[in-house]
Amino acid sequence: MTLMRTWIALLLAVGVVGAAAGQRPAARDWPHWRGPNRNGVVAEDSGWEAGAWPPKDPLWSAKLGIGDSSTIIAGGRLYTMGWTNNQENVYCLDAKTGRELWKTSYASPRYGRHAIGDQSFYAGPSATPEYDPATGLLYTLGIDGSLNCWDTRKNGQKLWGFNLYERYGVGRRPQATKRAGTLRDYGYTCAPFAYGRGVVVEVGDDEGTLMCFSKRTGQRLWASEAKGPAGHAAAMSPITVQNVPCVAVFTLKGLLVTRLDPGNEGKTVAEYEWLTDFANNIPTLAVEGDTVLITSNYNHRTIAKLKITLKGATKQWEQDYSSGVCSPVIYQGHVYFAQRGLVCLDFGTGELKWDGGKFGSVTSCVATADGRLIVWSNAGDLALVETARRSPNAFKQLAARTGLFRTEVWPHVAVADGRVYCKARDGNLICFSLRGR
Repeated sequence: MTLMRTWIALLLAVGVVGAAAGQRPAARDWPHWRGPNRNGVVAEDSGWEAGAWPPKDPLWSAKLGIGDSSTIIAGGRLYTMGWTNNQENVYCLDAKTGRELWKTSYASPRYGRHAIGDQSFYAGPSATPEYDPATGLLYTLGIDGSLNCWDTRKNGQKLWGFNLYERYGVGRRPQATKRAGTLRDYGYTCAPFAYGRGVVVEVGDDEGTLMCFSKRTGQRLWASEAKGPAGHAAAMSPITVQNVPCVAVFTLKGLLVTRLDPGNEGKTVAEYEWLTDFANNIPTLAVEGDTVLITSNYNHRTIAKLKITLKGATKQWEQDYSSGVCSPVIYQGHVYFAQRGLVCLDFGTGELKWDGGKFGSVTSCVATADGRLIVWSNAGDLALVETARRSPNAFKQLAARTGLFRTEVWPHVAVADGRVYCKARDGNLICFSLRGR
């Protein structure tokens, strides 16, 4: 009886916690940039054996506001952002049907206030929302620095918010390199990162490159030891260094790894200079264990593997392959990204294993549990490719559906609960089943 009472108490406790958190994410959710583990790898099947490829009729489609903000999926709901009529909009849709459940909006310019360069390539919000399963709260960061917290249990009621430019006086990003004509500022692009009792944001201020704010009140908890401009990457990457929880981010100057453990929050663990023309440090840092992959085009055109310790970063290898936009995916000893075709490298050595396909730099990919890659590229090309686990010596594309949209697909593809969600920067969103016909 004592054991039974213990189990009942435990189940009740879990139920209370779940109720307090609101919409709890299931095991097959996609609650963060690049998925449940923030690395582009999912524990879901691609749907190839079930006959889901090439995708036929979509389950549903939607037309939302313009922007590069990706979709996240949690508790049966899909969240994303878009810009219309001088407003940034936060959307909540039913992930299964596409029906709008709620929308909240606030005034915002089309570009960040310090924007300069390349405005034909982007507009509207770039940062992806961040969902916190512990509280059911949603955090968004707009292109012009509007940081907001929304309560998903109360139809998007605003809990707190403020503008980073106005609160901290953040100026325009400086020119990253000496090459003439390469000054760029795309506004705020990096997704917030919920951790512990706070949410970490890449502010890029002389008070701290990173700042952490209370999840529930927005009060600042700490600012990083590093002080410098924000980069243009889409997200931060959690990393554990010698049993110490840390976060890695691709700033304007290069790699920054910062501690998150109590009493040491914000202290710098490692920095590695990586200055890129046009401040074009877009691909998210890929993390495996205590190592980080960093890559960019232009004056670099390489990819490097760095080992991180509490004493800094050490380069293990650097190879003449690179990604301009696509965040590398590390899966079963190999690295995948797209530039002029899909590239597969050996993770241990950086050696090229194979490349191929018609995938431009604007690409995202997801590794599935059955050893395949779902690739979203160009102006709406959705493809399924074998990983090196199934095709070790050559690129092998199994199926594709091309030309789904007319604009580039900057937003990252999402895979959740047997469905794939594909978004373009003009706000078009389409959902396909991966469970076959």
